[in-house]
Amino acid sequence: MEKKNHAGQAIVDSLQIHGVKRVFAVPGESFLAVLDGLHGADIDTVVCRQEGGAAYMAEAQGKFTGEPGVVMVTRGPGAANAYIAVHAAWQDATPMVLFVGLIPVAHRMRESFQEFDPNAWFGTQAKRVFILDNAERASELVAEAFFAAKSGRPGPVVVGLPEDVLTQEFTGRLHPVMPVADGAVSDREMKQLLATIAAAERPVIFAGGPRWTPDAAAAITHFAESNGIPVIQDWRASDRIPFTSEANSGWLGYGRSDESLRMFAEADVLLAVGALPTDVPTDGYTVRQSADATNILVNIDTTLRGRSGAVTTHIVAAPAAFAEAVADVQLGKAQVWETWRESGRQAQITASTLPGQETLPPTRAGTAHMSTVMTDLIRRLPHDAVYTFGAGNHCVWAQYYLPTHVFPSQLSMRNGSMGYSIPAAVAASLESPGRLTIAIAGDGEFLMNGQELATAVQYGAAILVIVMDNGQYGTIRDHQEAHYPGRVSGTQLSNPDFAALTRAFGGHGETVTADDQVAGAVERALKAVTDQRIPAVIHVVTDQQIDLP
Repeated sequence: MEKKNHAGQAIVDSLQIHGVKRVFAVPGESFLAVLDGLHGADIDTVVCRQEGGAAYMAEAQGKFTGEPGVVMVTRGPGAANAYIAVHAAWQDATPMVLFVGLIPVAHRMRESFQEFDPNAWFGTQAKRVFILDNAERASELVAEAFFAAKSGRPGPVVVGLPEDVLTQEFTGRLHPVMPVADGAVSDREMKQLLATIAAAERPVIFAGGPRWTPDAAAAITHFAESNGIPVIQDWRASDRIPFTSEANSGWLGYGRSDESLRMFAEADVLLAVGALPTDVPTDGYTVRQSADATNILVNIDTTLRGRSGAVTTHIVAAPAAFAEAVADVQLGKAQVWETWRESGRQAQITASTLPGQETLPPTRAGTAHMSTVMTDLIRRLPHDAVYTFGAGNHCVWAQYYLPTHVFPSQLSMRNGSMGYSIPAAVAASLESPGRLTIAIAGDGEFLMNGQELATAVQYGAAILVIVMDNGQYGTIRDHQEAHYPGRVSGTQLSNPDFAALTRAFGGHGETVTADDQVAGAVERALKAVTDQRIPAVIHVVTDQQIDLP
């Protein structure tokens, strides 16, 4: 059948203009014309099993590549399921475009089947909400959506697609890509910046946030190392500076080391690149709140949304533009700052070193130590492995110990939402099949989107998943014990055989219930991933009482 030139086709053609290689979707009758446009297009359509998983994949794609991840869902229930990833992209400043099929225009405001108001639902959690009411604007709205998602502080954009408008003829021209500015550092700003840092006794670079590139990460690392300036990274953003860099002084947020927080608090000059002193790194707005603090914020967001504490200077530049400006700067103070920097470096080395096997406490029969699993896994890892994790106590194993050597290599959630690890791993593996992708999941976290293993099998996303099974929602149990000791309620879980479940999906499953089973399980799982190119899950049963470092 001849290809039709309808608005749905124009949207797909525009996605190709913007370099989109894949879209994540759960199909719906409301956007059949777009699905028709995808037929034969040079875009992979990754059909997912639930809209939450599809949208998480798009968010991870945006975080991993810096280009908007694209997800397509249907109206009502589909949009509702995708909402969690929109919230995540909003809080994590991730470029993402969500296309939502809508009811026909003539059916609006009549309580039609699956009707909802996109502006009311998404208006507070998306940078823009567009509705395609004119077929001739189909390509223009794609360009506007991508520009909004990428520019300034990135974030999610929602495009509503009324079913009837999509089928209307498109006779316009395809809209070109709208360029996004990176900002810049003026000569005056550079002179003032370098003078302020050079005069410091205890400078710290605080790195994180969006708009990083591999080149920017390498340049900032070189600037920090060659000048002896310690770098502290933001929560769930530990891949801007290599794990083994002499400048690496840890990270802030939940589970941070006391030394990293101390250095952040005591720095007489804080140079924040991409990151902002929001509530999590400042321990709930309790650290670095003095009006006298010297805080230089290099951030492309003109609003500095989420900032707390004083602002001494605001340089409107993305990390890439700033990195280019300081790449070759030599301040000549490295020896002066050596003691200050070394204290942070040693603290990071200590915090990221797994305990020796001889120091591990005994574990009850039928359980294994996560430390044993991590020790064996890490010694087998390639230099450029990618790690994904969502939310829960299990994440500390990834955050503390998995070595991030290149950017990007860590995909996680700053909004604390669960169910991210598996979809994010699928997205990363599809984007970079030559890199080993490892998901660290808890038992509760895994079952929120574990069905996307079916997607992994279908599209050849060969991921390794470590499921830490402690039979509980551990983070909430910890809070519960702190406030209501000895009164465990509403946090215990009865779990399936995760290895058998994986095999049912078509992957490779291993179960570990003792430390002496670890080496064989890890070896076989990695072989399934690298040689057979199928996802593998290692189900690690742990003791509730000693399941943390």
